Amino acid sequence: MKKTVIGLNLKYLYYAFGAALLSFISIFLPYISRDDLRMSLFSFSLDVLGKENSMPLKFIMIIACALAVVSFVFGIFSLVKTSKSLAFVWQSILAVETALFTLIMFVTKMVVEGAGYANSFLNKDLSVGYWIGLVAAYTGLIFVMKMTKTSTGYIALTILGIVWMFPILWIVLTALRAEQGYYVGYFFPKKLTLDNFISLFKNDSVIPFAKWWLNTFIVAMCACVINTLIVLSVSFVLSRTRFAGRKAFMNILMIIGMFPGFMSLIAVYNILKGIGLNQSLLALIVVGAAGAAMGYHVSKGFFDTIPKAIDEAAIIDGASRLQIFTHITLPLSKSIIVYTVLGSFLATWSDYIFPSMLFGDKQSSYTVAVGLYWLTDFRRIDRYYTQFAAGAVIVALPIVILFIWLQRFYVEGLSGSVKG
Repeated sequence: MKKTVIGLNLKYLYYAFGAALLSFISIFLPYISRDDLRMSLFSFSLDVLGKENSMPLKFIMIIACALAVVSFVFGIFSLVKTSKSLAFVWQSILAVETALFTLIMFVTKMVVEGAGYANSFLNKDLSVGYWIGLVAAYTGLIFVMKMTKTSTGYIALTILGIVWMFPILWIVLTALRAEQGYYVGYFFPKKLTLDNFISLFKNDSVIPFAKWWLNTFIVAMCACVINTLIVLSVSFVLSRTRFAGRKAFMNILMIIGMFPGFMSLIAVYNILKGIGLNQSLLALIVVGAAGAAMGYHVSKGFFDTIPKAIDEAAIIDGASRLQIFTHITLPLSKSIIVYTVLGSFLATWSDYIFPSMLFGDKQSSYTVAVGLYWLTDFRRIDRYYTQFAAGAVIVALPIVILFIWLQRFYVEGLSGSVKG
């Protein structure tokens, strides 16, 4: 009789068990294969565990081995007595195992060299046992998630999330690295420090990062407010009113918006220089606001979805167009306001091309994008690279904070309206 469990798709159980079995076998297959060193992941973990001078990162290999064994045991339990709770625990174990097997790729060099096995180790020396284990861990996770009826999109996001974690982890670790230099040949720093962050804000620092950050924040906040008001106003007018030349105006804006902005940089720079605004933060704000209306398409499409009957009811009650916009349309449009705010802030915060041409050698007016690029010059990159990484982490914080604060408005959308 075919076994069934409510909430589980058991046709993937045997595939998941096969992947867990393969992952278990892989830890006994050759993990490192070179002329002077041939070991399996299991034997390597046992051997490095007894070395007092080996690095703490060795526990990543040890835990990965242990999880491969535990995952295989959970697979056996699932075959004998399948349950939904057991499947979800197995899924969690496989997720951690997958992350650790991926992490092994970045820490093996330091562990091998730190434990004295070899002086120069490269990832090409990783053998078939590791690669089989890595593929088996990912495959097992996918099959278990399918068994627990996890959506395909969530499976893809989980796998991509594990992969995307490493560039972020790398830049954070580089910012915390005590060893200077552009290239060090290993992933995890030998010593961690906060000096790279502190040195960016010292009064005697040759890098005026605090000034760059303040410049960028001022420009981004002004652009965020002004550009959002312009985009929403233009979008509302084009969505709710009909006037001669409306379609032609929309087509012109759309055609102009298809051309890259940097095509007009020389002309814009000469105009700003002629009126005395070059090398000033005000120029960035003015230029950004001047072209903001061309980004009306998304918000206009959103406003088109709001029933016009609401406007008509408000007009009957004596409301003006401005009152309809501020008291009715905007409260119903929180999600598109958030989208516009984030887009305006992010575009200004990360803009490099125009500020780099506008400010030239006036370092005190640099934004963080221009300033951080200045640190990557070949004459400075080896000395300031860890500070560049620290600056990149600091630059990312406002975007993360703003998104976390505003993301709850994404789900609100149209919540309805009651005439009273």
